[in-house]
Amino acid sequence: MSLSRREFIRLLGLAGAAGMLPASAFAARRLPADLYEVPKFGNLTLLHITDTHAQLNPIHFREPNVNIGIGGAFGKAPHLVGEAFLKHFGVEPGGIEAHAFTYLNFDEDAAKFGSVGGFAHLKTLVDRLRAERGDGNSLLLDGGDTWQGSGTAYWTRGMDMVGATNLLGVDVMTGHWEFTYRDDEVIRNIGAFKGDFVAQNVKVREEALFDYRFADFAGFDEDLGLAFKPYTVKEVGGVKVAIIGQAFPYTPIANPSRFIPDWTFGIEDGRMQEMVDKVREEDQPDLVVVLSHNGMDVDLKMASRVTGIDVIFGGHTHDGMPAPTLVENASGKTLVTNAGSNGKFLGVMDLDVKDGKLRDFRYRLLPVFSNLLKPDQGMLDYIAGVRAPYQDKLEEKLATAGETLFRRGNFNGTFDQVICDALIKVHDAQISLSPGFRWGTTVLPGQAITLDNVMDQTCITYPETYRREMTGAEIKAILEDVGDNLFNPDPYVQQGGDMVRVGGLDYVCDPTASMGERIQEMTLNDGTRIEAEKKYVVAGWATVGSQAPGEPIWETVATYLRDVKTVKIARLNTPKLKNVAGNPGISSYPSMV
Repeated sequence: MSLSRREFIRLLGLAGAAGMLPASAFAARRLPADLYEVPKFGNLTLLHITDTHAQLNPIHFREPNVNIGIGGAFGKAPHLVGEAFLKHFGVEPGGIEAHAFTYLNFDEDAAKFGSVGGFAHLKTLVDRLRAERGDGNSLLLDGGDTWQGSGTAYWTRGMDMVGATNLLGVDVMTGHWEFTYRDDEVIRNIGAFKGDFVAQNVKVREEALFDYRFADFAGFDEDLGLAFKPYTVKEVGGVKVAIIGQAFPYTPIANPSRFIPDWTFGIEDGRMQEMVDKVREEDQPDLVVVLSHNGMDVDLKMASRVTGIDVIFGGHTHDGMPAPTLVENASGKTLVTNAGSNGKFLGVMDLDVKDGKLRDFRYRLLPVFSNLLKPDQGMLDYIAGVRAPYQDKLEEKLATAGETLFRRGNFNGTFDQVICDALIKVHDAQISLSPGFRWGTTVLPGQAITLDNVMDQTCITYPETYRREMTGAEIKAILEDVGDNLFNPDPYVQQGGDMVRVGGLDYVCDPTASMGERIQEMTLNDGTRIEAEKKYVVAGWATVGSQAPGEPIWETVATYLRDVKTVKIARLNTPKLKNVAGNPGISSYPSMV
């Protein structure tokens, strides 16, 4: 198996359809005629989307300038940003590809190259590639985090996205945020999905098996205790392909277990090995694929421990990787990919499989630029219908962005700061805490901030706010706990997501330190040192253990934005960092000690 980086650059490179972008986009270089010209290779094609987060329309999404790798992850994909990322993957600076994959020159290039994603544009691209490869020679895989992330997804309880994925032609999917709806809604939505929903690591609790409410659900296996079908086998291009599902393993920890009380999750790599062995023995597939929502670091570790997997199509950590990572294990090699987020990318893996073996492959991660793809009319009509009942509400102009407002990176983004500032102002608090989610679209300078944008940043099924007193020790414990989730050198301890965002609070962070020692020198904005025993008024949202008493966070943010009119961040509460100088996972950071 091999990937030609030169071929990748030649085919994906710096491209665009003539006349569809401003002339300035093509200045000083000759470009191929079509960004989406991907020659057919091999005998089957697997297409992959993940973490679309309910973004039906084109959006902007800024990639991170901070994605720090610790321990064995230092200097390795996905923990590379900016120039280090471009150099590692052989991407030429300054063009459409560099804009898609990095934060570099984001404002200028966003204006130059336009928005990304949109299911109508994605539909056009998917249909084109499938037609070029011939009927029955491709599958479309969805890695999950599809039903959550927009106002319409929230108000329709994910059904808008079920309809969209059916229209897009998704064949197989797994999940994560899908499980933040109530269990009966999850079962209903999967029942309406026309493809296969697979998850080998979701079991029914033993105490629930005796009177299981969804015993009639087609995916339930009473003998194995599995809540959903663990895998599916498809014939593609004359090749038998087994696709095993791996849902997000920490769902009941990272999200409320009260919505799904009868289901357990977990990495379960031992069961994965058993499943791979069982599938290979009983079904004798030519290719074994894992459709995963582990996060890329976890997938890399799993690929080194579990044998017999040919390819892992990964998600959860929103890493747009132009090339797969080849991982060696005890009996062979496994390709590990990750296809970004928000509908911004489509992964295309063409495979040559013969005599039950993967002989060779070609991989492209195609950025979906709405200026370069004519939207599919049927999908446009569907999206308009879904949004129609909520259109006036979503289009309310709350304020104007005085600078780029984004969320993505290990610490506060500017839109995170807006949320934190809103919590402090509206709820009269000293300190605010906001989750380190990796979803949330970007608003460019001068653009109106609509309720649609706010819902993109805040829309979850447990959005309630709180205002309570916490001691300095309690605040530090929260920061330390999330810091260990993010920076623990063992990927199996990590749960994805980024550092909790803070408002009104500064601190020093040493990502290389041990648990309990990463968070140092905590102070209020005015420099007053946080005391362990002293109590502080803290506002926050998205409590996992129980429902908070306050209004939904989007109401808090909307109230704040209506008052400020134009948003310009006065103070970004990013911590000072220690012992990360020279780490290629950090670039353009304001303060290191």
